[in-house]
Amino acid sequence: MKNAADAGDREASRRVLIVEDEVSLATLLAETVAAEGYDVSVLAEGGSVVDWVRRNAPAVVLLDLNLPDQDGFAICRDIRSFSSVPLIMITARVEEMDRLRGLEIGADDYICKPFRPREVLARVRALLRRAVDWRESRSDSVLSLDETRFEAYWKGIALDLTPVEFRLLQTLGQRPGRVFSRAQLLDAIYVDDRVVSDRTVDSHIKNLRKKIAESSGGDDPLSSVYGVGYKLEISTQRKT
Repeated sequence: MKNAADAGDREASRRVLIVEDEVSLATLLAETVAAEGYDVSVLAEGGSVVDWVRRNAPAVVLLDLNLPDQDGFAICRDIRSFSSVPLIMITARVEEMDRLRGLEIGADDYICKPFRPREVLARVRALLRRAVDWRESRSDSVLSLDETRFEAYWKGIALDLTPVEFRLLQTLGQRPGRVFSRAQLLDAIYVDDRVVSDRTVDSHIKNLRKKIAESSGGDDPLSSVYGVGYKLEISTQRKT
């Protein structure tokens, strides 16, 4: 069973989804990426993208913004509600505000048309390399996060987190010891434009603290800094 699971993980690590309605461009991208040994799938419409990502857990998504049936920004926002899969936006929109909006709602990179397919391939490699480096650097630490599956482990024990709780822990865990304000945490955990009170963070922190304590026998690495926000303190000592 382990061998089958490992094989599935390796297959997923080579799976690339291209969402592009221009047939000639989609074909060119697919051929360029597939030539490097990646397993490429192409979708021409946006309506099936989110379900496809849920079912197949790709390693990277290349997403055109100007699709015939759905806005690419909305698709990115929906994907970010449950997955942190590396995502590159590809579009003819060259305005700075569009690029900033894409990055703010969760895109990892942004490429404007026209472009060279080899450039896209280089961006894909860079994103995958960073994802691997992140997993390897965290594999022996107290906190381990699998961003492609939204799975979190504290001292090797899985935490049953909601997507919002995962993003909260991910944000705090990227800079242990740094104090994040409630506003900064809200920006990180909610990828849509909903209006919520900054005190909502307190509720999520309470739930996250409880889940870590229950799984670890009492650990409480989350600290509040009066009048500022929250921070995560991680010891280098793993539980054996």
